[in-house]
Amino acid sequence: MRAWVLALATLFVACASSGASAQAYPSRPITMIVPFPPGGTTDIVARILAEGMRKSLGQPVIAENVAGAGGTIGITRLARATPDGYTIAIGQWSSNVGGGATYNLPFDLRTDLAPISLISSGPLWIIGRKDLPANNVTELIAWLKTHASTTATIGVGSAAHMCAIYFEQKTGVKLSVVPYRGAAPAMQDLLAGTIDLFCPEAGQTLPQYRAGSVKAFAILVDHRWFAAPDVPTIDEAGVPGLHFPFWHGLWAPKGIPADVLAKLNGAVVATLADADVRKRFNELGHEVATREQQTPAGFAAYYGSEIDKWWPIIKAANIKPQ
Repeated sequence: MRAWVLALATLFVACASSGASAQAYPSRPITMIVPFPPGGTTDIVARILAEGMRKSLGQPVIAENVAGAGGTIGITRLARATPDGYTIAIGQWSSNVGGGATYNLPFDLRTDLAPISLISSGPLWIIGRKDLPANNVTELIAWLKTHASTTATIGVGSAAHMCAIYFEQKTGVKLSVVPYRGAAPAMQDLLAGTIDLFCPEAGQTLPQYRAGSVKAFAILVDHRWFAAPDVPTIDEAGVPGLHFPFWHGLWAPKGIPADVLAKLNGAVVATLADADVRKRFNELGHEVATREQQTPAGFAAYYGSEIDKWWPIIKAANIKPQ
């Protein structure tokens, strides 16, 4: 009888300790890996999110830039981190989709990360030099089929690179790819008329479009973009299905306790519901993810569909890192 009572007491203490531990999370700062350099869109989104999560969690969320290899160095660090909720990472198409088909990663992007939430997305769009002799996508395709033309990319396997390949596949045109180290020098050459086309994140290049310095041919999503509602979608422009949203999501390492994952998700959801946060994302040209996509299951489904769509395209194009 005494042994049974002692065993029950031990079990009670263990459960109580476990509950106290779960309730105590987080008890110290959380690191959010940002797999790209400071100052870019991903870094800005991360810092907006980190500040909002700090308010919900009661602990600092510290953005740490770990750039390189298309974002895969930072995501690899996340995959190797202890799954205790104190290391998370923001990611996007290049780091968490394109990188998996381009680089030989030491982990599985599908199974070795725990999705927390989709955060936001903004479209890519097809823009061209302002004196390009085409005023819509139909005219652009006709012109490209009879003229040698150039398009900018931001590194091998980047979103801009894959946009060019996807556009070629959908339309039958051929483009000469010119690699750049970043969007800024690519835009400089587009504005100067040195290159013909570019497929950047729309929010980064909206000022140039509004100033009349470039032509915008189509938004690469299935609905008009709130920041430039006069630009047709690619479906409306005659190339249905050429969709390329530029999204951001949040992950933890595989094996994170369910209650800790739920706390992190709750902090993200609360942050994304804040009117000021939504306004700041809108200023970047981004829309906050739907409530369903903010759930771990909803984000996992969306993320999986992106991998299913893009990996065959990337591998068929035989994209290799340089």
